[in-house]
Amino acid sequence: MKNSKEYSKKIQSLYNTLKRKHPKVQEKSHELAVDAVIYAILSEKMSEKEAESAVKTFAEHFVDLNDLRVSRIEEIAEVLGENSPLTREIASSITKVLQGIYNTYHKVSLEALKKLGKRPARQMLEKIEGISRFVVDYCMLTALRGHAIPLTENMISYLHNNDLVEADADEQQISGFLAKQISAKNGYEFFALLRHESEKQKSTAKSKTRTTRKTKTKKTTKTKKKAKK
Repeated sequence: MKNSKEYSKKIQSLYNTLKRKHPKVQEKSHELAVDAVIYAILSEKMSEKEAESAVKTFAEHFVDLNDLRVSRIEEIAEVLGENSPLTREIASSITKVLQGIYNTYHKVSLEALKKLGKRPARQMLEKIEGISRFVVDYCMLTALRGHAIPLTENMISYLHNNDLVEADADEQQISGFLAKQISAKNGYEFFALLRHESEKQKSTAKSKTRTTRKTKTKKTTKTKKKAKK
């Protein structure tokens, strides 16, 4: 980033502020890398609570990950709660990535990655068809103990909207920049804090929008009633 020193101070200030607001962060880890991948695909588009619920539902509905791999997109979407564009998108990503893993390793497992170094493991993950940067970063962080800061769209928007990174910086640039500012041992804590804050802000914004719409509707109704009189 051009003004890296300026933004570095802002990120450190943000991190300290969030730690004071939310002092306890329970670190999530995945024993199996493929489990981290599934959870990441879900949580990239859903809230963490929704993703956790979906993982439990998958375990109850599907025999194993191979069964999930060969299932119809519509079936997976319905298991997620409803057959909507969002759930079909998630379902499509899951089957595509699981198929990519199967094509590479002839089984639905990524345990072979643990025998590699961090960089080769990341490169192998990035080659899997349909996998996003968020999913790669999340898997590296929570299953392969790599240094990464996964970023959802909400998190990127939060950083941009609060002038914490350059306006034209993309996901790759922001992720690389944050990894330089936040040490590996603090990677998960920063990710969790930033994610929580970005989702909280989005929720507040939606609430304000709904309130504004209701107010406008009431005013319009009153105006119509007066006009009739």
